[in-house]
Amino acid sequence: MSDRKNALVTGSTSGIGLAIARALAGAGYNIVLNGFGPEDEIEAMRSGIESDHGVKAIYHGADMTKPAEIEDMMATAARDLGPVDVLVNNAGIQHVAPVEEFPLEKWDGIIAINLSSTFHTTRAAMAGMKQRGWGRVINISSAHGLVASPYKSAYVAAKHGILGFTKAVALESAQHGVTVNAICPGYVLTPLVEKQIPDTAKARGISEDSVISDVILANQPTKDFVSVEQIGALAVFLCSDAASQITGAALPVDGGWTAQ
Repeated sequence: MSDRKNALVTGSTSGIGLAIARALAGAGYNIVLNGFGPEDEIEAMRSGIESDHGVKAIYHGADMTKPAEIEDMMATAARDLGPVDVLVNNAGIQHVAPVEEFPLEKWDGIIAINLSSTFHTTRAAMAGMKQRGWGRVINISSAHGLVASPYKSAYVAAKHGILGFTKAVALESAQHGVTVNAICPGYVLTPLVEKQIPDTAKARGISEDSVISDVILANQPTKDFVSVEQIGALAVFLCSDAASQITGAALPVDGGWTAQ
C-alpha cells in the first residue's frame, strides 16, 4: 500500500465515471474501477490509468444491485489499496415509459442501482472516513435530481433521492472532515448518448443536428453538451482543500437547464 489516497468510482468503465476516475488518477489518487464491459477493454483501461498517471488501479465487477457484492468490493479495495478516501457514486441506468406501463423490474433495478447502491457504498466507507478525519463522497445525481421530465419516474425519483441522501449524510459528517456533495449534470456527450442520435433522427424523420439542438439539448440553454472532462474536473476540485467548506450541495453542471 502506498501513501497515496484512494478513490473508488462506481460505474467507471465508460462515460462520466471513467472520466472522473481518470481525472482523479491525474490528481494522484489510486483508483478502484467498477462496471461492466469486455474483460480486455476493462484491463486496457485499468493498465492505462496506471501507466499514464503512475498510480495503482484495480478493478472490481460488483453488480450494484447486490449489496453483498458491493460489500465485497469495498472490502477488496481496503485490502488491496487501503481505505477508501474518496467515494464517487456514479453507477446508473435509465428506462423511459409512462408510469402506468413502467415495468416493475425496471423500477426496482433503477432504484437499486441509482439510489440504494449509494447508501451501501457510503455506509461501508463513512466510519473510516470519520475516524481518519478526512473523506470525500461525491454522488452523481442529475439535472433530473432538481427538475422532472415525463416518462422517467424511476430515474427522477432516484436522482431526487440522491440529493436528500447527500444532504442528510453531509450533516452527519460535517464535523469530521468529511464532505458529501452531489454533481447534477445536464446532457453529457457520452457514448450512450452518441448512439441515440442517429436512431432518434431516423425515428423522427429529422436531421441529426436537429436531434441535438431541438430534442436532446432543448432544455439546455447553452445548446452545448457538458463534457465528461468538465465533470471530472469538478470532482477533483471537490476533493481539494479549497472545497472543504462545500458540503451538502447540489452542484448543477447543466448549461443553464435548471436556471429556467
